Amino acid sequence: MSDSSKNPFDLSGKIVVVTGGNRGIGLGLAEGLAQAGAHLSLWARDEASSAAAAESLARFGGEVQALPCDVSSADDVARATEATLARFGRIDAGFANAGFGEAANPLKLELDDFHRILATNLDGVFLCFKAWGQHMAERDGGGKLVAISSISAIFGTPLQPHYAASKGGVEALVRAYATRLARYEVQVNAVQPGWIVTDATAAAVDNEAFRETVIKRIPARRWGEPADLGGIAVYLASDASRYHTGDTLRVDGGYTIF
Repeated sequence: MSDSSKNPFDLSGKIVVVTGGNRGIGLGLAEGLAQAGAHLSLWARDEASSAAAAESLARFGGEVQALPCDVSSADDVARATEATLARFGRIDAGFANAGFGEAANPLKLELDDFHRILATNLDGVFLCFKAWGQHMAERDGGGKLVAISSISAIFGTPLQPHYAASKGGVEALVRAYATRLARYEVQVNAVQPGWIVTDATAAAVDNEAFRETVIKRIPARRWGEPADLGGIAVYLASDASRYHTGDTLRVDGGYTIF
């Protein structure tokens, strides 16, 4: 049983990994987690960006580690896991956020390009979940695994079939790991962001006609910001979600219901 006298959303002392945590949605997740008291390990390929993010996040008072990691590489994930454990001794929660997309005509898309997207977006989640899940099961202390999906998993994406496939796969992977790891008190969930203003969506945001078309579909009448993902990150990393697993939580301002 949990301690009812403790704030269940308090992450003080929790060790949380965020892949791709140096910018965009990943940084929004990291900021929310840091504000709730977590110590962070940021894994990303751009070391300069990670260093800047770590310096910014340190203002919230927790320790922040920045590690170089390409999540599509099993060796990189293994090294980053070892380095995180060497620094903090454990991993309480892991957010598999690193990913990217690009436009492509599905009738002309080459297999190599299809696989390149899946290598980061899907293989990367698998490699991280495997490494973090093994650690959490072996230490017998429970834990949290979270994957960042996309509304592309449920909407037709005529110019991003590989991205959509990767995110659909991520949600299936989440359900598989949730059922396997429940016996170890590990909860596994996905977050499905809607239209969020990031570097990755800059071209769409800059296209006034497209931007306004999207806004008309959002009951909240605005695009989301990375900070809008901070609250759900805290919930999923905290004791408040200890009986919530195998789910996909949508954060889209109501886009998918309107």
